[in-house]
Amino acid sequence: MPPVRLPDDAELPLLRARVSDLPKRALVVGDPARAARASERLDDVRQLSGNREYHVFAGTYRGVPVTIASHGVGAAGAAVCFEELCRAGVTRLIRSGTAGGMQPDILDGAVVVATGAIRADGVSHQLVPTEFPALATPRLTLALEDAAARSGLTVRSGVVVTGDMFYPSDVIVGVDLPLWQRAGAVAVEMEAAALFVIAALHGAEAAALFAIDGNPLAKKDESMDGYDPYREIVTRAVDAALDAALEVLVS
Repeated sequence: MPPVRLPDDAELPLLRARVSDLPKRALVVGDPARAARASERLDDVRQLSGNREYHVFAGTYRGVPVTIASHGVGAAGAAVCFEELCRAGVTRLIRSGTAGGMQPDILDGAVVVATGAIRADGVSHQLVPTEFPALATPRLTLALEDAAARSGLTVRSGVVVTGDMFYPSDVIVGVDLPLWQRAGAVAVEMEAAALFVIAALHGAEAAALFAIDGNPLAKKDESMDGYDPYREIVTRAVDAALDAALEVLVS
């Protein structure tokens, strides 16, 4: 079955933006406030919609039309955003988010570029079989590595873990982070696998990078007590990731 494409005069059901108003290159972020912050980097920017966690902006960056959309927390809700953008004809999507480091030397303030994602989420398995890999577009990944390195921050690349559970639990069996650490995973987050799978199904390019705001395996206590993603060291990495994403988005 070919990918669904909506007519230009259609309004996306949950993003609540008109297809004809959406530029075909999109920066996607989890937090609506971060979407607004990213939109300040655009020229001629306007907010197209704001429905639930989905806030959508359009403008130009270095003269190239760009969409910015927030997708909220978790793969299931984010998949709605990614699917509707692809149905609107978006051909390039870059996610700029935050993540937890998975290796001992990937700590707060670093930037991680995803080469692919371990599909430990719940939604991607309902889209394609488990054997289907969730991969980023290689040339976008290489370009993100170069752009992020210009920030002067520590930059690492590799496979990330996409899971559904933010806070660990002693009751519910979650993702085995130590296992994936031993396998070489570099970070854990909640949406990249859905992005890569949905983009692949629509023939779109996709990539992702992350500001590291903690490392759940750096301490034996994984309760996340004291977790604070709003420190200056994290903010610098968030800004560097947004700048890199926009640079590659329009390149």
